Amino acid sequence: MTDSTVRPETWSDFGKEMWAYLTGKGAAINYEFVGMEVEVPRDLGPNAPRATWKFNGTLRITTSDTHTAG
Repeated sequence: MTDSTVRPETWSDFGKEMWAYLTGKGAAINYEFVGMEVEVPRDLGPNAPRATWKFNGTLRITTSDTHTAG
């Protein structure tokens, strides 16, 4: 993380911190999920309300800090 004394308060904050950490390091992240169910918390913490996401196929998420044409 960019500042180890500050903890992210939301998943959005966590994502931003991870991206800031990886930026400039030539990082690319790839995930492939097949036939998967995920409980997604709305907030951080053990009692946070959750939604269930069901993936009936494949989901690919690719992030990169480099620009490509097209």
